[in-house]
Amino acid sequence: MAKQSQQKLKLLYIYKLLNEQSDEQHPVSIREIISYLAENGISAERKSIYADLENLRCFGADILTSGKNGYYIGSRTFELAELKLLVDCVQANRFITEKKCAQLIKKIEGLTSRNLAMSLQRQVYITNRVKSLNEKIYYNIDTLHEAINRKKKIAFQYFTYTPDKQKLFKRDGHEYTATPYALIVSEENYYVVSFYEQRQKITNFRVDRMENIRILQEDALRLSETAGKNFDIGDYTKTQFNMFTGESKTVTLLCSNHLINAVIDKFGDQISAVPYNETHFTFKANVTISPTFFSWIFMFEGEMQILAPKDVLASFQKTIRKFK
Repeated sequence: MAKQSQQKLKLLYIYKLLNEQSDEQHPVSIREIISYLAENGISAERKSIYADLENLRCFGADILTSGKNGYYIGSRTFELAELKLLVDCVQANRFITEKKCAQLIKKIEGLTSRNLAMSLQRQVYITNRVKSLNEKIYYNIDTLHEAINRKKKIAFQYFTYTPDKQKLFKRDGHEYTATPYALIVSEENYYVVSFYEQRQKITNFRVDRMENIRILQEDALRLSETAGKNFDIGDYTKTQFNMFTGESKTVTLLCSNHLINAVIDKFGDQISAVPYNETHFTFKANVTISPTFFSWIFMFEGEMQILAPKDVLASFQKTIRKFK
């Protein structure tokens, strides 16, 4: 009876072998298929293998032949170049911890043959990459997506780190209550854009700094009620620098011509650049006034200047004086 049961799994074992071990450079022979089946308690003859391969083709498997050398899976769900791109994306994101990074890459490797997976392994350089310390971020993201989809409020604790890397909970550990609207990635970190009830304003919370998130039974507040009918999440993210919340204002900036790429990278290609003289241009943008916005301007070493409004320019100059 056990042998009969194993025979029923024959087709699946053949498909598993081809998926895991075959590719164009490494075809699997009929003899290797028979040997593999025998290792798994399944007896098979050469003629039956041909029939099985044809049945798999009829099912939709792209099984190709390499002359007399054997058989291999041709096209897969993901091409090798696409898998390399996925590996690069996993490695590049600092909110993915080293442990989770290794686990995800291992799963990505399972989407191709073992031999091709080795070329993905040679791309793995994660040891010295700065990574998040919070392993719970994946569960946080899942919970937040659920709350957003169900249109429910959330409660959570929020923390920062002490110099010795210990968690220091804000508000003495008391819960925050918020309505989550969207999850976004900015400056290599995940943020949830929310209406924070204690401050009655739209606020961004770092997802890896949130703990013990609970979905409440209370219905979420509508975005149009908390931020206004014209509020747009996409436009809002363009105004943020490191997702630092603050007062939003329209500023006029004077820039050297070669900075147009940096401006487009930040604000998009819809920005309206107005020639100022032969070497400079000006543009207006709605931004959140914050130290991170000032640091963005400062990094261009005087080749970007604030022209208006005057109070923002005064705040920028005051910030600079602190470093003298």
